[in-house]
Amino acid sequence: MRYLVFLFLAAILFSLGSALFYMLRSKQTHPRVVWSLTIRVALSVTLFLMLMISYKLGWISDKL
Repeated sequence: MRYLVFLFLAAILFSLGSALFYMLRSKQTHPRVVWSLTIRVALSVTLFLMLMISYKLGWISDKL
């Protein structure tokens, strides 16, 4: 589970970085910026839901 969370976080950061790259590269709003930010939001929501479902099913706990 831990590796899956790290994989999602890496993908979110990569998508955010690619959106920044395309935003700085073009003077106008590039469609790839919108697409990258859409992917980032979708990955973030998926990660959040996955963590909530895993907590409810008891796969992860709040103990340190």
